[in-house]
This record gives sequence, C-alpha cells and structure tokens, in this order.
Amino acid sequence: MDRSVSGGRGYYYSAAPVGTGMGMGPLAGQLGEWLLRAVQPPAPTPCGSPGGPPITAPRVRMRDGRHLAYEESGVPKESARFKVVFSHGFTGSRLDSLRASPEVAEELGVYMVGFDRAGYGESDPNPGRSVETAAQDMEDLADALGLGDKFHVVGFSLGCHAVWGALRYIPERIAGAAMLAPVVNYWWPGFPAELAAREYGRQERGDQWALRVAHHAPGIIHWWMEQSWLPLPTSTVVVNTTYLPNKRDAEIRRTLTADGTLRKKRDMATQQGIQESYYRDMAVMFGKWEFDPMALPEPPCPVHLWQGDEDGLVPVALQRHVAGKLGWVNYHELPGTGHFLSAVPGLGDTVLRTLFG
Repeated sequence: MDRSVSGGRGYYYSAAPVGTGMGMGPLAGQLGEWLLRAVQPPAPTPCGSPGGPPITAPRVRMRDGRHLAYEESGVPKESARFKVVFSHGFTGSRLDSLRASPEVAEELGVYMVGFDRAGYGESDPNPGRSVETAAQDMEDLADALGLGDKFHVVGFSLGCHAVWGALRYIPERIAGAAMLAPVVNYWWPGFPAELAAREYGRQERGDQWALRVAHHAPGIIHWWMEQSWLPLPTSTVVVNTTYLPNKRDAEIRRTLTADGTLRKKRDMATQQGIQESYYRDMAVMFGKWEFDPMALPEPPCPVHLWQGDEDGLVPVALQRHVAGKLGWVNYHELPGTGHFLSAVPGLGDTVLRTLFG
C-alpha cells in the first residue's frame, strides 16, 4: 500500500522505496536503462560480414572459432631453423615486423609471422580479450601454421602484453622471447607506489584519465573516449600528439603524419571498430591483470628486453625496475633512443643475432 501524506499545498510524499515500481521507481529505471544504452559501444563490423570490410589476408581459425589474419616473412617455414611469432603494438598490424634484413634472416634461417591481434585489421574481434587469450592466440596461430612444439615470441610496445602472457600461461611452448619497448601497467603490484605515482603523474592529464578509466571502469572506456564535451583533453597516445623527447621519434611521426601513413595505419587497424581494437587494447593492458610480471618465476627459455632511455611513451625508470626485479631478463638499454625501436638502423638484425646467433 502506498502510504502518502498530503500537505496543504497539494504536494505528496510517497513512502514507497525507490525501485519497487512505485513513486520514483519507473523514472529511476528508465534513467538507468538510458545510461546503460549510452555507455554501450557500437557493435563491431567483422571482416566478411554484411557491411563489413573484405577479407584480403590469409587467416587461421582459433580454438574458439575466431579467425586471425597473418603475414609471413623470412625464410619458408619448412626450411627454417627458427620460427618467430610477432605481436604488434598499439595501432599496428600484421604487416609490422622487426625490419631485419633478408640477408640476416636467410643466414640464420629465421621464419617470422606477424598477425593482426584480435579486433585489429582483419582478425575477428574478441569481446573477452585478456592477457591470457592474447597468449592463446599466439599458440593457436603457431599450431595452425605447424610451427612445432616450441617457437619464439617477439613483441613490440603494447603488444608485449601477449609475450608476458605467453611466459605466464604457456612457458613450455616458448623457445625464447624478446620485448621491444614493452608498455607497462602502472598498477602492477611490483612497482613501488611512489615510483609508479611519479611516472604516472608525468603524463598529460588526458592520458592519466584515460588510463584511470581503462583500469577502474573499462566498461565505459568507449563512452569516455568519445565525449568531446568533457573539460579534459583526450588521450595524446590515441591522437598521436604525445610529446616525444627523442629527435628520431619526433621526426618519424612528422614524416608519417605528413605523408598520410599514420592515417592509413589507423584506418586499417580500426576498420572493424575502434572499440575492439584501440579501446579493448587499453582495457586489457591497463586493466587488472591476473598476475604481476615482476612475480613470474624464471621461464625455461631466454628472455630479452630492449628499451630506449629517451622513450616518451614508456618510462625508462619503470622498465629499469622491471628488469631489476627479474634477474633472468637480459636487459638492453639503448642510449639516445626513443620508443620506435623498429626504426633504429640495424636493431632488427641485432635482435635476431642475439636470439639465434
């Protein structure tokens, strides 16, 4: 029964609790439904679906029925001595690689395969994507291509979360690992709180807020990133305006912006929707991990990590701490070098010779 009290001016007070369908219940319910719809990202447009982008690359089937698009390089896998699965970074694609010279790949007998990570390029989206599924995708790709019981993994930038995942979830399959400028999660427990807070605070305000949302409220990351009316700048990483202290990095970005390459890369990466590529990446990388990389036991394979000391995207102080905590990581710090390590002359050959020479 609705126990209402009428005042002399015709106002009514309802004692019915909100949410029971009485009093303010219907209005609150409608408001909740509107908010839920407002924060829901648009559905992706998978390649090959009605209205979706065409499938132009070779693809293989994953254990859950999804497909990954891939690109091969180096020597034929049938004659290769070493096989490498490469995980691209934020905004990247299957076409990214170590840029090792064909001569060195031939000399060492290295086969390499890059792939569009889930939701990128022509690989099917995975709404349940995680660090673990990123590792599983590399394993499934290797098995589908017949790379054998063990294979090497190489990651660049944000794509290194898949390498950490491989070391955690499938270490018995990994013959060796290399990470180039791996992105870090500021909330990894192994970081001293003061150090993590200091480096986090050096980011632009928009980047700080984007990562906060990705970590604490990943379900609304698409809504947050698309709100131009917010009194905060957007993520400089997403719009490619991050301050780059390294001269080579800054010049590379200017050149690739001027000739339209960055625009083309973005269009290719996000053609199935920005939610399942960029924003899902942010939620996975900066969300709550099931493990702390700095607490991993030593894997049964060599692990190498390259980091520039002028990286404007990954704080070198945090990378040094990671390497210091993990005595089994072979840490290679590059003086006067920024984040775009694939553009460093000869580094691709150095990585291959370090792994296989």
